[in-house]
Amino acid sequence: MNWYPFELHTHTPHSDGRHTLAEMAREAKRRGLDGLALTDHNTISGLTERGVVEKETGIVIIQGMEWTTFYGHMLTLGLKGYADWRDLGPDDIHKGIERVHKQGGLVGIAHPYALGSPICTGCHWDYHISDWTDVDYMEVWHETLPSIRMHNQPALELWEGLLNEGLRICATSGRDWHGSKAGDDPEAATFLGIPNSEKLTESGAIQAIRSGAVSISMGPLLLCQIAINGRQFGLGETVPIRDGLEGLEATVTVSLDFHVRHGAWTLEPQPLSIVLRSNLGNMGEARLQPGETELTYALPVKELKWLRADLFGVFHGVRTKIAFTNPIYFS
Repeated sequence: MNWYPFELHTHTPHSDGRHTLAEMAREAKRRGLDGLALTDHNTISGLTERGVVEKETGIVIIQGMEWTTFYGHMLTLGLKGYADWRDLGPDDIHKGIERVHKQGGLVGIAHPYALGSPICTGCHWDYHISDWTDVDYMEVWHETLPSIRMHNQPALELWEGLLNEGLRICATSGRDWHGSKAGDDPEAATFLGIPNSEKLTESGAIQAIRSGAVSISMGPLLLCQIAINGRQFGLGETVPIRDGLEGLEATVTVSLDFHVRHGAWTLEPQPLSIVLRSNLGNMGEARLQPGETELTYALPVKELKWLRADLFGVFHGVRTKIAFTNPIYFS
């Protein structure tokens, strides 16, 4: 896989942003990003200059829109046209999701635990979801320096709870980018895994989110891989555990790439903590010393439904979670 950093939640003056699409793409390139999704509130009019901007900057732009309603904000990606949301009440969001899926698009819940009324009407997710398999992804990290934002912790807990139930929902980050100024806190990037044989395109980026080949980081790229019974599996993939193999151990390799988004973030040399998370809780913790980039674990696979990695250290003056991966699944 090649891993491309994206920003998946942005706004231009076509809704309430301050950057034009061209300005945002130029700034994205300066920030070491390879792509972004334009998700203006309830409009796709800002995408009219998409082709020109992509050609000028080399930034891949995903066509999107943020459904901004009284009952929640829903991100849509990959639509070929407008999908209406105005007739949806709190109990029939699935009708709207079906409209997006019919166009081949993805739906994601934006900042589900953000403050709602009267601070931000509709920002808190209040739609009733009767079938979580309809939801493609969830924005579990929102805003800049997302690991310390209080509304992101319950979003992460909701996501892991759904994983424990056997659901496969991709986690993403979103700066909710409305503008930039000197001194802004650092943002997280959503790294999308694209096969080495393919060029980076909008459809490939959407497929990465659909398949869960996604890692999220404010700094270095964190990856996790599993080897078992002579086969290797990466983020979003499924390890088939057949009868008689339940007692096997898997070799789990966690790695860091410090060369991504050069100049967009800083991390002082320090020991970094790697934690393996699963449906069984924390499966192990180890330290990477300065200069080390890889750790290997041996873990039994019995009763595992999913496994992923977290990275902790001092970042931007705070000891915090710096990065986390989406899961590798077991079936």
